[in-house]
Amino acid sequence: VQLQASGGGTVQPGGSLRLSCVASGLSLNSYVVSWFRQAPGKEREGVSVMKRGMTYYSDSVRGRFTASRDNAKNTAYLQLESLKYDDTATYYCVAGVPILSAQWDWSNYRYWGQGTQVTVSS
Repeated sequence: VQLQASGGGTVQPGGSLRLSCVASGLSLNSYVVSWFRQAPGKEREGVSVMKRGMTYYSDSVRGRFTASRDNAKNTAYLQLESLKYDDTATYYCVAGVPILSAQWDWSNYRYWGQGTQVTVSS
Protein backbone atom coordinates (compact mmCIF):
# COMPACT_ATOMS: atom_id res chain seq x y z
CA VAL A 1 0.00 0.00 0.00
CA GLN A 2 1.40 3.35 -0.99
CA LEU A 3 0.28 6.95 -1.25
CA GLN A 4 2.59 8.99 -3.45
CA ALA A 5 2.21 12.74 -3.10
CA SER A 6 3.66 15.18 -5.59
CA GLY A 7 3.17 18.63 -7.05
CA GLY A 8 4.78 20.76 -4.39
CA GLY A 9 7.19 23.54 -5.19
CA THR A 10 8.04 27.16 -4.61
CA VAL A 11 5.51 29.76 -5.57
CA GLN A 12 5.03 33.48 -5.00
CA PRO A 13 2.26 34.79 -2.75
CA GLY A 14 -1.02 34.71 -4.60
CA GLY A 15 0.14 31.83 -6.75
CA SER A 16 -1.33 28.37 -7.27
CA LEU A 17 -0.29 24.75 -7.11
CA ARG A 18 -2.01 21.43 -7.57
CA LEU A 19 -0.95 18.57 -5.37
CA SER A 20 -1.57 14.98 -6.42
CA CYS A 21 -1.76 11.83 -4.37
CA VAL A 22 -1.59 8.58 -6.32
CA ALA A 23 -2.68 5.48 -4.45
CA SER A 24 -1.53 1.94 -5.07
CA GLY A 25 -2.64 -1.14 -3.22
CA LEU A 26 -5.87 0.44 -2.04
CA SER A 27 -8.92 2.04 -3.57
CA LEU A 28 -9.22 5.64 -2.46
CA ASN A 29 -12.92 5.52 -3.19
CA SER A 30 -13.36 3.26 -0.18
CA TYR A 31 -11.76 5.66 2.27
CA VAL A 32 -11.92 9.09 3.75
CA VAL A 33 -9.10 10.98 2.04
CA SER A 34 -7.65 13.96 3.83
CA TRP A 35 -4.80 16.38 3.53
CA PHE A 36 -2.68 17.53 6.43
CA ARG A 37 0.23 19.91 6.53
CA GLN A 38 3.06 20.62 8.91
CA ALA A 39 5.17 23.74 8.99
CA PRO A 40 8.55 23.84 10.74
CA GLY A 41 8.08 24.21 14.47
CA LYS A 42 4.33 23.81 14.26
CA GLU A 43 1.93 20.97 14.91
CA ARG A 44 0.42 18.98 12.09
CA GLU A 45 -2.76 20.65 10.86
CA GLY A 46 -5.73 19.21 9.03
CA VAL A 47 -6.45 21.01 5.75
CA SER A 48 -9.30 19.05 4.19
CA VAL A 49 -11.39 15.96 4.83
CA MET A 50 -13.00 14.39 1.79
CA LYS A 51 -15.74 11.83 2.21
CA ARG A 52 -18.17 10.51 -0.32
CA GLY A 53 -20.22 13.47 -1.40
CA MET A 54 -18.85 15.95 1.14
CA THR A 55 -15.60 17.79 1.62
CA TYR A 56 -14.68 19.88 4.64
CA TYR A 57 -11.95 22.47 4.96
CA SER A 58 -10.12 24.13 7.77
CA ASP A 59 -10.92 27.78 8.37
CA SER A 60 -7.45 28.78 7.24
CA VAL A 61 -7.87 27.41 3.71
CA ARG A 62 -11.60 27.45 3.05
CA GLY A 63 -12.35 29.30 -0.16
CA ARG A 64 -8.77 28.97 -1.41
CA PHE A 65 -8.12 25.22 -1.48
CA THR A 66 -10.17 22.57 -3.25
CA ALA A 67 -9.89 18.84 -2.67
CA SER A 68 -11.05 16.34 -5.24
CA ARG A 69 -10.48 12.81 -6.38
CA ASP A 70 -10.47 10.89 -9.64
CA ASN A 71 -11.59 7.36 -8.86
CA ALA A 72 -10.64 6.07 -12.30
CA LYS A 73 -7.05 7.19 -11.69
CA ASN A 74 -7.17 6.31 -7.98
CA THR A 75 -5.76 9.76 -7.34
CA ALA A 76 -6.65 12.57 -4.98
CA TYR A 77 -5.88 16.21 -5.60
CA LEU A 78 -5.56 19.38 -3.62
CA GLN A 79 -5.79 22.60 -5.63
CA LEU A 80 -4.12 25.47 -3.80
CA GLU A 81 -5.06 29.00 -4.81
CA SER A 82 -4.23 32.47 -3.49
CA LEU A 83 -1.31 31.05 -1.58
CA LYS A 84 0.00 32.90 1.45
CA TYR A 85 3.29 32.75 3.32
CA ASP A 86 1.51 30.85 6.10
CA ASP A 87 0.70 28.05 3.66
CA THR A 88 4.37 27.06 3.58
CA ALA A 89 4.52 23.50 4.89
CA THR A 90 4.95 19.86 3.99
CA TYR A 91 1.63 18.53 2.76
CA TYR A 92 0.56 14.96 3.36
CA CYS A 93 -2.27 12.96 1.89
CA VAL A 94 -3.81 10.32 4.11
CA ALA A 95 -6.52 7.72 3.80
CA GLY A 96 -8.46 5.79 6.35
CA VAL A 97 -11.74 5.29 8.12
CA PRO A 98 -11.57 7.61 11.10
CA ILE A 99 -14.51 7.93 13.42
CA LEU A 100 -16.60 11.01 12.81
CA SER A 101 -15.24 12.92 15.78
CA ALA A 102 -11.63 12.22 14.86
CA GLN A 103 -11.42 13.06 11.19
CA TRP A 104 -9.19 16.02 11.91
CA ASP A 105 -6.79 13.93 13.97
CA TRP A 106 -3.99 12.65 11.75
CA SER A 107 -3.28 9.68 14.03
CA ASN A 108 -6.63 8.15 13.12
CA TYR A 109 -5.65 7.51 9.52
CA ARG A 110 -4.15 4.21 8.51
CA TYR A 111 -2.35 5.18 5.31
CA TRP A 112 0.08 8.07 4.81
CA GLY A 113 1.97 9.51 1.89
CA GLN A 114 5.52 10.76 2.17
CA GLY A 115 4.70 14.44 1.91
CA THR A 116 5.38 17.14 -0.64
CA GLN A 117 6.89 20.51 0.19
CA VAL A 118 5.05 23.75 -0.58
CA THR A 119 7.01 26.95 -0.14
CA VAL A 120 5.44 30.36 -0.59
CA SER A 121 8.16 32.92 -1.06
CA SER A 122 8.71 36.16 -2.91
